[in-house]
Amino acid sequence: MAACSQPSNDNQATPAPTASAPAASASTAQANPFFAASTLPFQAPPFDKIQESDYQPAIEEGMRQHLAEIEKIANNPEPPTFDNTFIPMEKSGALLKRAMTAFDTVTGANTSDALQKVQEEEAPKLAAHQDAIYLNDKLFQRVETIYNQRDKLNLDPESLRLVEVTYKDFVHNGAKLSAADKAKLKELNKEESTLSTQFTNKLLAATKAGALTVDDAAKLKGLSEGDLAAAAQAAKSRDLDGKWTLTLQNTTQQPALKDLDDRATREALFKASWDRAEHGGDNDTRATIERIAQIRASQAKLLGYPTFAAWKLEDQMAKTPQRALDFMHNLVPAATGRAEREAKDIQAVIDSQHAGFKLAAWDWQHYAEQVRKAKYDLDENQIKPYFELDNVLQNGVFYAANQLYGLTFKERHDIPVWQPDVRVFEVFDKDGTSMALFYCDYFKRDNKGGGAWMSNLVEESTLLGTKPVVYNVANFTKPAPGQPALLSFDDVITMFHEFGHALHGMFADTKYPSLSGANTARDFVEFPSQFNEHWATNPKVFAHYAINYKTHEPMPQALVDKIKQARHFNSGYDMTELVAAALLDMGWHTLPADAPKKDADKFETEVLTKDKINLSYVPPRYRSSYFQHIWGNGYAAGYYAYLWTQMLADDGFEWFKENGGMTRANGDRFRKMVLSRGNTEDLAQMYKAWRGKEPSVEPMLIDRGLKDAPEGNEK
Repeated sequence: MAACSQPSNDNQATPAPTASAPAASASTAQANPFFAASTLPFQAPPFDKIQESDYQPAIEEGMRQHLAEIEKIANNPEPPTFDNTFIPMEKSGALLKRAMTAFDTVTGANTSDALQKVQEEEAPKLAAHQDAIYLNDKLFQRVETIYNQRDKLNLDPESLRLVEVTYKDFVHNGAKLSAADKAKLKELNKEESTLSTQFTNKLLAATKAGALTVDDAAKLKGLSEGDLAAAAQAAKSRDLDGKWTLTLQNTTQQPALKDLDDRATREALFKASWDRAEHGGDNDTRATIERIAQIRASQAKLLGYPTFAAWKLEDQMAKTPQRALDFMHNLVPAATGRAEREAKDIQAVIDSQHAGFKLAAWDWQHYAEQVRKAKYDLDENQIKPYFELDNVLQNGVFYAANQLYGLTFKERHDIPVWQPDVRVFEVFDKDGTSMALFYCDYFKRDNKGGGAWMSNLVEESTLLGTKPVVYNVANFTKPAPGQPALLSFDDVITMFHEFGHALHGMFADTKYPSLSGANTARDFVEFPSQFNEHWATNPKVFAHYAINYKTHEPMPQALVDKIKQARHFNSGYDMTELVAAALLDMGWHTLPADAPKKDADKFETEVLTKDKINLSYVPPRYRSSYFQHIWGNGYAAGYYAYLWTQMLADDGFEWFKENGGMTRANGDRFRKMVLSRGNTEDLAQMYKAWRGKEPSVEPMLIDRGLKDAPEGNEK
């Protein structure tokens, strides 16, 4: 999966099956919808026919079949060639892929106790399956032979790239280790995978249990009628009639903190978020993450690297932890300096009201909103009526894709979905041909993972003859029945961001599935998504979707101007919380194998203090104990990628501004040279070929409000 998304665990690629899984019986195969390719359009999964009990047998049989295919390749008596080794590898594991893509989708967005049990049972097996491929000596010998001959084989560029990427993946995952070290690595991989899955399930339960329920409406003064109704509905769904429940989102800060007038309620909500996974008992994640950090350091040492981060970044754009750290450390002074100035403005408001307290983390959003009102006469509740979800989707997100790339969208109601809130659109290319399916699942549920992400249900591949089936997931507050789904502007940006990932998947035009779409380095995969955010504020696009849901009138120009003037508001806070989280991630993953086991809470403080970013009123975007990206979602030693790709995205947007902005010619060029290419080229060279030069950090500093723009160069 891509990005902000929920990818597979850090050291897992396509899982290879074990030999121990028994073959499915004919009756089981006939009854299980995964055992044959879907007959639905685009081979979309038949969610209306899939039962929870179908996943595990399909995964197990998929493993068995995949292993048989791998063994056949490895034991081929013919000399290794590209066609008898790489092509069958790319075609292998079809059943396993069908089962796992659907399973990952449902366990991420609509899980259950039964599915979580399957996850935990299969996690160590899937880790072993991967090892059965990467640590298969006969298979690696064939891969290595072809790699060593690659310059003499007259391969086309994409095939040559496949050989190089695959070989490096094998080596990166231990193919050259001794037999004894391979055995040690297998055990570490199994334990890490098991704990990572346990972390995800603990966190989901902790986040649900951590919701704040109040029984006095006076404590919720400041919330809108819509938010109160949603809180009442959330309480009712938990059999708490007559009360109000504020459910938690995955980040440290919670949306309601902006509006809550009662300081005690704000503090209670913030602490419910901050401590969600630190109450002891079954849902406490601290011991789990402390052990995962140890395991990863040990994995790296076995593989010949000083730290997990050194291993992880070797095939990323940054290449080394030090380069990523230097990049982030250079951002810290500007980010914290601006945050400290913002804090003074907030404290001044608190003091002017004779409130008698010093700014704390749970006060920031509430009083920052007052600063925004005072400085820019802008209130979040003024703008929400102009951002109704469906209108933003159809007349904002889809409209921008039409203007740039010529895409059109038609909603379909005949494609089965995994939950009734999910919607499906067929996507048509500029010439009218059907090119993809796009699913969107936007509303928060207690059984849905936190955050927002994109992934594929079917990957594009001309070798396999498949077109992309892509989905976006988010966690927007679901309105009470009969009420509109009104978004904050941050939510609007999230929709554009995740759809940028979706475009990366939809536009894939590659032969090999393992190089298709968003299957790129972590510090590149967020580039298309963060780049797509820029179109949310494009005047033409903004005017097309910023429409009042009641009056159907466009947003008044005076209000548009206020949003533009306030676009750097709180930017010091935003950058500081993001950099703090990224440095926290790197702190955990630059621990050497011989480091003593770390206490999660103490280590967190040590890292933030050492990196000079420990501001009490600006907590990291994620605390270690609920940092799903790095313990469960494949961003270990990679959260810096959000910052790195901000640099790429903001620098890349400069190219559009320099070349006429939102035009079809510009969109088509970006699609052809970047979005369609997946991982078929060296990513740094791909960017440079499109942009015409190496990326510069200057546009990022300006766009994120950390540096003044040159006169006459305002956005």
